[in-house]
Amino acid sequence: MSKIDELISELSPKGVKFTKLADLEDSAIVKLGRGDVISKPDLIDNPGNFPVYSSSALNNGLFGSYGKYMFDDSRITWSIDGGGKFFFRDKHKYSVTNVCGWLKVNKPEVLNIKFLYYVLINLWSSKTYNYTLKAHPSVIREDYVIPLPPIEIQNAIVSILDTFIELEAELEAELEARKKQYEYYRESLFSNKDFEVKIINDIATIWRGRRFVKDDIQPSGIPAIHYGEIYTKYGLSATKTYSFLNSELASKLRFVKTGDVVVASAGETIDDIGKSFAWLGNQDAVIHDACYGLRSTSVIPKYMVHFFNTNRFRSQLRKYISTSKVSAISPEKLGKVLIPVPPIDHQREIAALLDDFDSLVSSISSGLPAEIEARRKQYEYYRNKLLTFKELKSA
Repeated sequence: MSKIDELISELSPKGVKFTKLADLEDSAIVKLGRGDVISKPDLIDNPGNFPVYSSSALNNGLFGSYGKYMFDDSRITWSIDGGGKFFFRDKHKYSVTNVCGWLKVNKPEVLNIKFLYYVLINLWSSKTYNYTLKAHPSVIREDYVIPLPPIEIQNAIVSILDTFIELEAELEAELEARKKQYEYYRESLFSNKDFEVKIINDIATIWRGRRFVKDDIQPSGIPAIHYGEIYTKYGLSATKTYSFLNSELASKLRFVKTGDVVVASAGETIDDIGKSFAWLGNQDAVIHDACYGLRSTSVIPKYMVHFFNTNRFRSQLRKYISTSKVSAISPEKLGKVLIPVPPIDHQREIAALLDDFDSLVSSISSGLPAEIEARRKQYEYYRNKLLTFKELKSA
């Protein structure tokens, strides 16, 4: 029997009381509210270092920094306009905007605020709020039913779940450090002054794909690569595509062969341009007209792709990109970019070393991302398990 089981058996043998947030607020155990209107111009007019949190579920909900602050204590906040995701705000000076709700625990001897946060985020994971049913405090009050075991049990559960969070944070910090190390070595490896430098036109043939639209894509048939997929689905190399075309249409289009490099030639942002991967499939693949195929006999594909991920490549590329509604680069301009060209054996060594780094920081089946995902799933499993209680039946 675990420590938690022992505590429950000792302190709540008949079950745990469940209560709405509304009842917790009515009994003054918690207090709910909304933030203040804080706009981007307000941040500009009142510069400072105090964080402001808003409705975004990304980047910990951070909206900007401010010269004023609303709170200097621990609270739970959540996004009101859609989503409704909860955040735990440990004690520091901060503000929240009017599209945030906030919750303060007034009686910590009855309710551990971190325990409440874990309960709320666990319940939230199975709920949906949209722009019609917003997560206003009045909605939250009635919608969330909270188990209220003795404080000793709450504290013990928080201690366990905090450990999971700390382990994940350590892994994420290590991943961030490895990414910086990866970037440093990648830049260094391509900066060897002994390497011969050539323009891409001198080492590769460049051709543009031909147009097909999303309605042409089908679940099977001839492999096809749409330019939008390069940003979201492909890594440094690929042996299979995510889209297919019928053979009649494909016969009118242009292909890449095994060992060619596929480069995005257009995108909504400048950083989309130049995203690339090596096509290593055993079948030719159609490329979209917002893609270029590159074929070289003197530069191996993985070496070329790794170079296309360097700051050195991107700084050159930016000089040639045309920007309007869609950013793009012509094959002539791409061909002017300089690339270091060491002997083939040296290219293979560089590509193999950077492949190992990439696997460590990017792979979802191995390396740190896989370990972080495994820890997260483990945390979510135990969070749900630890926060599942037998309800105390009223007499």
